[in-house]
Amino acid sequence: MAALFRGWRNGRIFYKRSNTHVELTLVSCSRSMASKTPVGFIGLGNMGTPMARNLLKHGYPVIATDVFPESCKELQDSGAQILDTPADVADKADRIITMLPSSPNVIEVYTGSNGILKKIKKGTLLIDSSTIDPSVSKEMAVAAEKRGAVFMDAPVSGGVGAASLAKLTFMVGGVEEEYNAAQELLTCMGAEVVYCGQVGSGQAAKICNNMLLAIGMIGTAETMNLGIRLGLDPKLLAKILNMSSGRCWSSDTYNPVPGVMEGVPSANNYQGGFGTLLMAKDLGFAQNTATSIRTPIPLGSLAHQIFRAMCAGGYSNKDFSSVFQFLREEGVQ
Repeated sequence: MAALFRGWRNGRIFYKRSNTHVELTLVSCSRSMASKTPVGFIGLGNMGTPMARNLLKHGYPVIATDVFPESCKELQDSGAQILDTPADVADKADRIITMLPSSPNVIEVYTGSNGILKKIKKGTLLIDSSTIDPSVSKEMAVAAEKRGAVFMDAPVSGGVGAASLAKLTFMVGGVEEEYNAAQELLTCMGAEVVYCGQVGSGQAAKICNNMLLAIGMIGTAETMNLGIRLGLDPKLLAKILNMSSGRCWSSDTYNPVPGVMEGVPSANNYQGGFGTLLMAKDLGFAQNTATSIRTPIPLGSLAHQIFRAMCAGGYSNKDFSSVFQFLREEGVQ
């Protein structure tokens, strides 16, 4: 039986023969043709704006929106088209990336009264780079599938600096056959794109990474605090740590002590970067998931308590490396 033309998306032609789909890839057209197709982007915060800007730099027209209109101006000045609602974006683009603060935000943007799924086209590829509960990613995938769309979770690691430099790491979960289509866009915004498995596995990898990051930052902060209290120069101590077995990302790339490094939040009164409130949220996901599968995470649980205490103490909007400042103040009391 002759193959029947099914459609075009992301530089690929899809044919259908009986109940089997045959995919033919037009290699010569994959990026040049796709680059002419608009990409939707929803969520223009500290991470979303530089990510969307990198898509523009790679020649992708961007159609975007954010719940806060003032957040859209910077990207609009860079050449993006700004619309009013996620539904409006879904009406204009068949590839949409979302970068949102929390699970409730994701649920609202996808399934709300003005959500993506209200006007989504069949065959649309949805990539969610938010860090949320893995169970919510699975729920959104089911909801998208009912509308004929494909949902993938692709949370990121690297922070605002990596987002600006297109050096993020993406951890992708979803239908493996769609991975190449997602990778095409994600490589414009990141240096590493890793396929992790089924929907939700990207989120699982992310919360594991962030739990270790939180534990490492607390360890670096309390080590630096102890050394300073013992009379050591903080730059000297950091140098010793970074040439010794205690070396880690929090000590050599994102040091939490003001004056030790330039270009990090600790050098800017802990402004920018990855907020304490967001870290507490991610640790909550790790705690809930670990509890549900009866897996002990004693240090992760303690880290969760510390970051929750920081939020209660006025550190919510500061970078998570402000745990150093928190420990300094706790020691003075």
